[in-house]
Amino acid sequence: MKTTQNRIHEIEKNGYPLDFGIVFNHAFENYKKIAIYAGLIIFVFFILLIVFVSVILVAFFDSAMILEKMKPENLQPENLSLNFILIVSGVSVLLSSLFSPISAGLIKMAYCAERDEEFHVSTMFEYYKISYFKELFIATLLISIFSTLLSSLIDYAQIPFIGFIITVTITLFTILTIPLIIFGNLNAIEALKSSILIVVKQPLILLGLLVVGAISTLVGLIGCCIGIVFTVPFMYSLYYAIYSEIIGFETTLEPEQMF
Repeated sequence: MKTTQNRIHEIEKNGYPLDFGIVFNHAFENYKKIAIYAGLIIFVFFILLIVFVSVILVAFFDSAMILEKMKPENLQPENLSLNFILIVSGVSVLLSSLFSPISAGLIKMAYCAERDEEFHVSTMFEYYKISYFKELFIATLLISIFSTLLSSLIDYAQIPFIGFIITVTITLFTILTIPLIIFGNLNAIEALKSSILIVVKQPLILLGLLVVGAISTLVGLIGCCIGIVFTVPFMYSLYYAIYSEIIGFETTLEPEQMF
């Protein structure tokens, strides 16, 4: 049986063909199957998260101080201390790492949808299993630390456009990290290295897909801001479609003791 590592070695030697239209249509057709269900789950999850964070903030900090800090003029980079930026960045990195299995679960929903398999709320949390969670947490932690610290320091230096370019570049070259962990059973470091290797072979097409995917997701803001929770699943369907077209699924997705 051809393994993910075998396929990556083939790509390293020979590259791979990738058609923008095929990948986009693949992602869109799959997105239609998960949009409503995944959108509702995301909506409920973030409402609960906002309530939880609000309760924590009110419990540990003075509400007047919180309101003062949240004023637009106080959130300008030049008005923030480096310590404050580092604290916020640290919290952001930690939350991104802790919630990375949810992103993996949404990608798994796209996999199930294409095969007409049932998926449930539990699918979104499936990758909190310890073997997958460890690798997803490590990979997201490494990506987030590198991206957030660089972007924060650049923003503090008041050159946000460069920070945006760095963020997009990091997102592009790590786009396949999560799928490689959950579908290819690679560990965090292997998945990061392999994602970079794969993207290097077709960076322009993958960048185009990433940009169009982001624009498609933002369409949810046009009519009603709440609509974005129903367009966000398109990005996860896109991640799945990219992996499916480049790597494929010769290997089983059942958990294996490979970590």
